[in-house]
Amino acid sequence: MKTTKTFGVHFTIRQNKMQNGKCPVYLRIVVNGSRAELSLKSLVYYEDWNLSKGMAKPKNQELKLLNNYLEDVRGRLFTHYKELKIEGEELTAEGVKNAYLGIKKETNNYSLLWLAKEHNKIMANVLKPGSLKNYFTTLAYLRNYLQKAYPAKDILLRQLKYEFITGFEHYIRTTPLKSNDPCRNNGTMKHLERLRKMVTWAAKNEWIDRDPFNNFKLSFKKTEREHLTSAELNAVIATELPSASLQKVRDLFLFSCYTGLAFTDLMELKPVHIIEGANNTKRISTIRAKTDVRVNVPLLQSAEEIMAKYSTDESAIVNGTVFPSISNQEMNRNLKIIAGLSKVGKLLTFHMARHTFATTVTLMNGVPIESISKMLGHTKITTTMIYAKVNQSKVEMDMQALQEKMNSKIQ
Repeated sequence: MKTTKTFGVHFTIRQNKMQNGKCPVYLRIVVNGSRAELSLKSLVYYEDWNLSKGMAKPKNQELKLLNNYLEDVRGRLFTHYKELKIEGEELTAEGVKNAYLGIKKETNNYSLLWLAKEHNKIMANVLKPGSLKNYFTTLAYLRNYLQKAYPAKDILLRQLKYEFITGFEHYIRTTPLKSNDPCRNNGTMKHLERLRKMVTWAAKNEWIDRDPFNNFKLSFKKTEREHLTSAELNAVIATELPSASLQKVRDLFLFSCYTGLAFTDLMELKPVHIIEGANNTKRISTIRAKTDVRVNVPLLQSAEEIMAKYSTDESAIVNGTVFPSISNQEMNRNLKIIAGLSKVGKLLTFHMARHTFATTVTLMNGVPIESISKMLGHTKITTTMIYAKVNQSKVEMDMQALQEKMNSKIQ
């Protein structure tokens, strides 16, 4: 198989630039298909030049010295080419030419770990705590991989290549940060996605010449988003719970099922976000923490009843919020207990409430997906379609409604 890594030096003359009957000698460098030319400031008569050999005809001592000079230039160019190759620089004809002329390419000694740390430091004022936490997890994977695979425990950004990405991917898949907690496909892809964002940032700052992710494709697998069916939701509502803390967790979960609020937005919900409307109706009007998109959600009676239960809660009043504070970890830990007691057969997580709102509470009751998208604070309808699951029951309901309309027209 032929290699694409080529290096060549050729000498030629320019008749169109003749000076006092002599032609100037030019150097042509060829590296991996790229070309660069340079005048050598030497002159020779046209008849004293061997075009096929690219050298002077050694008729006299002066022409012999010219040939010696040309060979010296060739040798120095080859030395610069080898040095650039060893240093891991991009090999181009212009790069070899500049090295020969003593024009040093401005390089930096920024390392990959420096990039990750610098990125996280700057993004600390931009990203939400949950997103920033994920970047620090990616940094932990990077640090561990570099310690294992590289003697210096770090690499320069200009040494970052496609080979590193594939090696890092394999490491994430096979070496979990916590024992018995392997990173699955989509989790691995998220770490690589975060690394790619850091590297793209480096490329935009011109800290690297080329993006090693150019030929790498992230491959996420589609996952089924769980939601509670109407029967399962009723089972959660009807289950007798043994403690006030579990009842509070269920109330917050159900409130999200009736409003679609994400956990952070629920914890930051304040009385000022509850807007009085016409005919004694109420709605939530707030800004989503994750996307800074305004959402307006009319309150169902069930949601109002839950909210009223906590109108006199002391901790909520002190915090200035609608509901008392609870951590996401405690919430999901107690939801597992509720799932067992209610026998829904699914692993309850708080985010499942948002999917339940989109599917069971709204879509299955005839709310148009465009309205659901607005209430969820999505900017693209395709995002809403991930949350709102059109199942066979919904299809059958829609077709039944269509049949009833057709029957009424026939009558």
